[in-house]
This record gives sequence, C-alpha cells and structure tokens, in this order.
Amino acid sequence: MFSAFSSIDYQSIRAGTPAETAVKRLNGIGEVLSGLDISAIHSQDDMAHALWTLDTADKCIRMILTEFRTERTKDVVREATSLIDLIEAARDEISGYRDGGRILSRALALSA
Repeated sequence: MFSAFSSIDYQSIRAGTPAETAVKRLNGIGEVLSGLDISAIHSQDDMAHALWTLDTADKCIRMILTEFRTERTKDVVREATSLIDLIEAARDEISGYRDGGRILSRALALSA
C-alpha cells in the first residue's frame, strides 16, 4: 500500500542540506497526492481509499515537520502548510460527496 510513497525517500537522499531533504520529501508527497482524482470516487471503497491516502499523507507531513524541527526554513513551512491546506480542502470535498450524495466534478490537483 505504501508503494506510492516509496520514491519519496530516494529523492531526499540527493538533497544537500536537511532543509532541502525536508522540501524534497514534501514535494514527493505532493506528487503522490497529485494523482488522487476525487471525481473517480464511485463507491464507499473508493472514498475510504481516498481518505486513507489523505490521512497517510497528512501523517507523513507532520512526521517530516517533527523530524526536521530545527531545520524548518520558510520553504519547509510553506510547502508543508500548502499541502496540509490542500489535504483539508480535499477532505471537505469528499465529506460533501459523502454527506450530500453528489457526484464530484473536479479532480484533486495537488501540486508541490
């Protein structure tokens, strides 16, 4: 299940500073999330998988912020905040789908 996240750490190996490592990991999470298409939710299983992906990404972001606490630059904080905001927006949209039973028309386009 975590295969989508497997390339994130490989990218961070090539970073020069701890802050660059954190940003590269966050960018990797953004890449994974950019493939999430909320308009493709047609069943409870689809919804559960989308929410699981969002929750996992959120936890990974928070772990990165914890791990790189002393290296938090403006870039690290900005990237993390942007991803967290997009995750919350996606959760809200999925929640509206669940609560209102409507079909979502737009894809989630999360980019780093």
